[in-house]
Amino acid sequence: MASFCRGLLVGAYFDTILKPLNLTVQTVRYRFKLIDLPKPGSGRSFRRIVHFPEKYTVKPLDVTNLAGRDPETGRVVAKGIGGGIKHKYHWVDWKRDGPKEPPPALEEVIEVIDDGCRTGKVALVASGKRLKYILATANMKAGDILKTSRHIPRIPVRASEGDAYPLGALQAGTQVCSVEKYAGTGGFYVHAAGTFATILRHIGDRTIVQLPSKKEFSLSKECMAVVGRVSNIEHSKTPIGSAQRLRWLGYRPRSGLWQRKTGRFGRKIRPLPPVRVIGDPPPKPRPPVVLSLHY
Repeated sequence: MASFCRGLLVGAYFDTILKPLNLTVQTVRYRFKLIDLPKPGSGRSFRRIVHFPEKYTVKPLDVTNLAGRDPETGRVVAKGIGGGIKHKYHWVDWKRDGPKEPPPALEEVIEVIDDGCRTGKVALVASGKRLKYILATANMKAGDILKTSRHIPRIPVRASEGDAYPLGALQAGTQVCSVEKYAGTGGFYVHAAGTFATILRHIGDRTIVQLPSKKEFSLSKECMAVVGRVSNIEHSKTPIGSAQRLRWLGYRPRSGLWQRKTGRFGRKIRPLPPVRVIGDPPPKPRPPVVLSLHY
């Protein structure tokens, strides 16, 4: 009732005093700049930016730590990232390229070191005068000789741990890691510490591979894979031990409002999805056609 009476008084004041003065009421419009904030899980990293040079090098690369902020706007995007010990980033060469005819190429392992920017260890290997870092397997050590070949023989090869062969050259049941999605593009699947994929069967020119998520993928037989599982197997079983060590790893504490669900809520058991067939890589965009007038 009070608001209704107040509205009548304001209306009467406008009709008796302001209207005879021919005053117009102008509405002020405020313009806001809408910014689309990126979301975690969109493929962008908000932990660090690695400055890659044009040419491959084994020297540690320069890193810019973002602490969960967007590099352009500076706004906090991932609230669980921050702090942490400074680590050196080693450039891993994901392509294990070898000859298409026997014999295979040989590489020697110089040393196996820890890398703070990834869970698995990396190995420095030498082939001729070239040095490069690769993802180390579980039992890889200094002095090992690794074989790399793209040849697919009629009979499956007896590969050792750390060797790189096409999926079609390995027998069913082999544990592999750093599997290519498309032939010649470099290792795409199975990079985390202690993980491995299993070759289930060969069907024609395709190979069915089961990833650590228990999903099955149908890949080309020419896709390269490294025999063995990724190093640092005890990574997932190592307890953090203290909140301070979690801060050393670069994680900020949660708000305290979120709690994990217990068994009283139940769960849904769903069947695994069907085999996903990875076909040819998507075509590259064509260069633009520039027309000019010349006489």
